[in-house]
Amino acid sequence: MTDVSIDTERPLFYRPEDAAVDYDRQLGDPGEYPFTRGTRRPVPRSAGGDAAGIVRELSGEGSAERSNEQFRYLLAHGATGLDVIGDAPTMANMDPDHPFSRHAVGNQGVSLCRADDYRRLYQDIPIGEVSISHSLPYGFAIAGISIAARAHGVAPETIRGSTILAPLFSEDTCYSSNLPVELHMRMATDSIAFAAQHMPKFHAFVEDTYYISDGSVGIVDEMALGFVELREVVRRLVARGVDVDAFAPRIALLVNCGMDVFGEIAKIRASRRLYARMMREEFGAKDPRSLAINVAAHTSGATMTSAQLTNNIVRGAVQTVALHMAGVRAMEISAFDEAIRTPSRDAHIIGLRTQQVVAQETGIDDVADPLGGSYYVEALTDRLEARIEERIRVIEDLDDVVALADQGFFRAIFAEAMVDRAREVDEGTRPVVGVNVHRMPLEEDQLLRDLAERRIEPCYDIVDDVAAWKARRDMPVVLAALDDLERTGRDRDANVIPAVIAALEAEASMGECIGVLRETYDAPYDPLDATTRPGR
Repeated sequence: MTDVSIDTERPLFYRPEDAAVDYDRQLGDPGEYPFTRGTRRPVPRSAGGDAAGIVRELSGEGSAERSNEQFRYLLAHGATGLDVIGDAPTMANMDPDHPFSRHAVGNQGVSLCRADDYRRLYQDIPIGEVSISHSLPYGFAIAGISIAARAHGVAPETIRGSTILAPLFSEDTCYSSNLPVELHMRMATDSIAFAAQHMPKFHAFVEDTYYISDGSVGIVDEMALGFVELREVVRRLVARGVDVDAFAPRIALLVNCGMDVFGEIAKIRASRRLYARMMREEFGAKDPRSLAINVAAHTSGATMTSAQLTNNIVRGAVQTVALHMAGVRAMEISAFDEAIRTPSRDAHIIGLRTQQVVAQETGIDDVADPLGGSYYVEALTDRLEARIEERIRVIEDLDDVVALADQGFFRAIFAEAMVDRAREVDEGTRPVVGVNVHRMPLEEDQLLRDLAERRIEPCYDIVDDVAAWKARRDMPVVLAALDDLERTGRDRDANVIPAVIAALEAEASMGECIGVLRETYDAPYDPLDATTRPGR
């Protein structure tokens, strides 16, 4: 099904006049401004080129040790990067022993709340060599890997990887952590500024449109909202005196990839071009690397179904092909069980092999931007760029974007999109094989079901372990570190990340750190009113 947010109707065929292209202005060669055709000039395999890029899979389950085993399994089977996701309490900045965390600890991601969790998570992992992506709370992802690197003898300035950002939308479309939007923005901008100085190879600014898209919005809103957020973060960094060329070379996009194959390809091409022009013409970036945004992608969890699980393998393969044709160089591929759980070992190997077969057996990467010049793709790229720019202008003309977030503007967009998508599936106007067309009885729909439905039990042992750890800490040291974090948080000109690192190393927990930072923005230490600040 094509994305109706691009056009109400696409012609049945396109002609040359539909794609009148000024090659140098609108396209350029791969690796040249405006980077529509890709951000890197291709290098032949014979000369050491690796068109496949970074091959990784989403991972993280249970304890740090259990997740570490997943990492080693993936690397042993050909992964060239890692992507770790936290469980629901971690993503909500809650400790495992919080009363509202107990039954969700470790069963949809890894549980992380202490400095030592990160040390154990990366034990014997070559974090100075392997790119590690973090679907974790941004300030704590930066702090955690920095602590782990030093513990394992790796200089933080050599670490490659990334952490996602969603400061405007995370409360509305993914993991709510009950933070004021201004504190979200502070954690985001402080993380970027810290990494620019201390972790220069790390992408601390990954604009995450995946969560936006899997919240059911269409392609135009996915990218328009992503650019609205990205632009706000860039403005704030420039306003605090950070040179745009000091951080822009490490900005990346993490996009979603749904089933509208040509729409997704055009989306990525249009986004690269729109970004390059924006950074040069609006923000005055001069370093060519600041104009060439890195694009990573995850296949769409929202397209995966719990009915007829093997259909998801096909969907993942189709999306993988689309991403390669769009020139994406880092991706994670959903396999058969994403509609039910975080990837199992079986799903990991299917996702890896999908990437490896497509990259190594099809020749799809032998030529950069293989659809460049297609009447259809060029017309669609132009149309998308115009629609995204128009939507950005409409939103930014309404009000300050943080004010819009506080008013619930973005939440309303996501809520309406979810209702619309559900109605389309119910009414059959959005065909989903196995759900509203080509269905089969559950008793016949058993292929791979025994693997996908294996239950991940909550890790109650982690809850008990964290509670015992808190009881035996040197509390004067912990309290002093939290007091210092509070002073830093109240100083709006200070960067909080060094104080977060110091607090974690003093054995404060993530939940305690974020609670103290909430208070510096006049929010309650625990919005759920179930815990109190240590020493108070």
